[in-house]
Amino acid sequence: MSKLLGLGIAATGLAHFAAPAAFEPVTKMAFADDVRNWTYRNGATELAIGLAIAARPTRKAGFAGLAVYAGWLGKRVLTRR
Repeated sequence: MSKLLGLGIAATGLAHFAAPAAFEPVTKMAFADDVRNWTYRNGATELAIGLAIAARPTRKAGFAGLAVYAGWLGKRVLTRR
């Protein structure tokens, strides 16, 4: 199940590069300036976290990264309002 979750997160990260405009409204909530650049950065982060979760040797680190990333993004959204 973790492998599938990781691959899903990684696929979402890749989608940031394939269709960045689809992610820009959400990205803008946390990063009002330079939205396209932040869309790509977030995509790269999600790709790395997803691949880490998908691989058994790095799974714990991947979940830790996901928790930190989700907290950081949440804080960004809350402080931008």
